[in-house]
Amino acid sequence: MTEVSIRTVHDVTGLAAVTDFFSDVWQTPRSTPPYPAEVLHSLVHAGGAVHAAYDGSRLAGASVAVFGPPGQRDTYSLVAAADPGTGHAVKQAQRAWALERGARTMRWTFDPLVGRNARFNLVKLGAVGTEYLVDFYGPMADGVNDGDESDRLTVTWDLAEPRRTAREEDGSVRPEEDRATAPATRRAPDGDPLARRDPAGRRVWCRVPEDVVKLRAADPVLALRWRHAVREVFTEAFAEGYTATAMSRDGWYTLTRASEEAAEELAPEEAVVEEVAAEEGTPA
Repeated sequence: MTEVSIRTVHDVTGLAAVTDFFSDVWQTPRSTPPYPAEVLHSLVHAGGAVHAAYDGSRLAGASVAVFGPPGQRDTYSLVAAADPGTGHAVKQAQRAWALERGARTMRWTFDPLVGRNARFNLVKLGAVGTEYLVDFYGPMADGVNDGDESDRLTVTWDLAEPRRTAREEDGSVRPEEDRATAPATRRAPDGDPLARRDPAGRRVWCRVPEDVVKLRAADPVLALRWRHAVREVFTEAFAEGYTATAMSRDGWYTLTRASEEAAEELAPEEAVVEEVAAEEGTPA
């Protein structure tokens, strides 16, 4: 792949190309895109930003961001999608744009069952899962999410000081053995442990399916059972004050209490992932 270049898009032709790109990602007809060009044009006119990543002349990624409530110095990323190896550059372009305008944080949502997107968001970027949203959009009819309920995890990204942690390969500060020896509290639809809890109450671990997009296409009933099972773990843990702080390579979230998370900020980790997209609904 040639060096990726990223620019903000303002012109009608460029925005139409981004619209087509999103249609292809979400497997919808280009005549009925999930993000119409006229909507993107209005968002740009209102002060938002559409970033496009180009591999040579080919569009390889795009994102859309707007500002949040006045006075909160917050931005909201509506959507981002990218080819493998391009997602990090797209997010860093959004980050630079937001910081130049005085923002301190950026939020977005993604499907919590898509493990590789969780790893990208929580490990590669250092964002934190701060809110679990049950069936956020209601029924979705695109080619990726059709037949499922649209639960989403909100992540919050500190733009000025991304989280620095000394995670092990399992996605937590503790060795992998801590998770393996913690008592299982719930069983997954495949019969293996779904959730484990540290007896001291410092961490909860929750597993997601290996590839929920393929599972949803092959067995939507089973995929929905996974949705409900993971939902129960997250809503219970979030009600107790946990946040999602990491995702392991083998599909386990680490949920950590706020006081424990602060104690774990030690040194940066260099994580290498195949990022397809960071945000909402993008196929893995």
